[in-house]
Amino acid sequence: MPNRLDLPAGFRWGVSTASYQIEGAVEEDGRGPSIWDTFAARPGAVRDGHTGAVACDHYHRYAEDVALMQGLGLDGYRFSIAWPRIQPTGAGPANPAGLDFYDRLVDALLTAGITPLPTLFHWDLPQALEDGGGWLARDTAYRFAEYTAVVADRLGDRVPAWITLNEPFVHMVYGYALGIHAPGRALMLDALPAAHHQLLGHGLAASVLRERGLDVMIANNLTPVRPASSSEADRAAAAAYDALHNRLFTDPILLGHYPDLSAFGVGPDLGGSVRDGDLELIAATPLDGLGVNYYNPTRIAAPTDPALPFTEAPIEGVPRTAFDWPVVPDGLRELLTGLRDRYGAALPPVTITENGCSVADEPAADGTVADPDRIAYLAGHLDALAAAVAEGVDVRGYFTWSLLDNFEWAQGFSQRFGLVHVDFETQRRTPKASYGWYRDLIAAHRGRSDG
Repeated sequence: MPNRLDLPAGFRWGVSTASYQIEGAVEEDGRGPSIWDTFAARPGAVRDGHTGAVACDHYHRYAEDVALMQGLGLDGYRFSIAWPRIQPTGAGPANPAGLDFYDRLVDALLTAGITPLPTLFHWDLPQALEDGGGWLARDTAYRFAEYTAVVADRLGDRVPAWITLNEPFVHMVYGYALGIHAPGRALMLDALPAAHHQLLGHGLAASVLRERGLDVMIANNLTPVRPASSSEADRAAAAAYDALHNRLFTDPILLGHYPDLSAFGVGPDLGGSVRDGDLELIAATPLDGLGVNYYNPTRIAAPTDPALPFTEAPIEGVPRTAFDWPVVPDGLRELLTGLRDRYGAALPPVTITENGCSVADEPAADGTVADPDRIAYLAGHLDALAAAVAEGVDVRGYFTWSLLDNFEWAQGFSQRFGLVHVDFETQRRTPKASYGWYRDLIAAHRGRSDG
């Protein structure tokens, strides 16, 4: 039986997913191609040639998946809306069938007593917009605001809070700087305009949402950055990495300016992409909540490559996930208290919008799926979250990644993050041991809160 965590009354429990990772049905009901459809079709781009063409077939099986969520006793479900379903070319009139799907999903969630928490952009940009420059083009930010208005006007009567962007840092670095995610560009520091234009898109979309009386969030991938030693060189490298990973997408929204990126040879205009009034627009709509996606800390040493002012160093002596990520639960407490210390009164209430781990779990002969490593991971991180709350951080909810095993981007179907095992050949869903553990934890906490 899970421990009862000392968390505030009204704390929200949820799970998270993303459209391209679970929906499938990429050519149905008027959906246009996304950059991930294009990228996954490239030979060698995705492990084993996998694509999200079917994924978890959630588009057809959403009712079954909502029933699984209801079985967990969830308060909320964080999902993403596929922009190419709504506007197949990223602009112009809405595709009615695309809106109808999310309309049905929202109604099913509400009937199950689950609050929808949609993310407007989780990396599946319409390919037509990428052909026009993608997030390197300023125009994409304005198209994003128009798309936001279309979706909010359809669903906003039942959906109170919205996340604009998911992990814009990861999308910029993996998609535009390194080329290991869609759209597959390898521009290194020339990818920085994709940072500014995503943030500009956030600011424009946030204004659209606020005009409709809706709450605004963003979900940032954040990591506590630890210097590899106490040397001045390692500490300077860690500060440079922290500015890039953590501050680049948080400072402009909360503080109204970009962090010092001079270690990268970049000025405050991010290579000329920042125009007069942009930063004021980005910060104009205060966040109602900051989504934090946490997986592990990052250890940084002095640079060994002149192209970058840092080198990532391994974290040793800790367990590792099937993805080979280090398991450091207290890093979540460290991250949350660090945010509180850095931003003070400017920090809005926090929700953990992703936290979870990949485990190489498969059904046993009796059909059950034991995943004790995932249970230990979740338990440790929830203890760390409770410790941060005890230290005064305002954390309002926890959404684990993920409900289902799914298409894990460039790793295809090789990494399993779900509370529910998915047989990708048959689409059979099998709740794992962690599903029952999480269900019991939620019930225990709710019983304590109600008592």
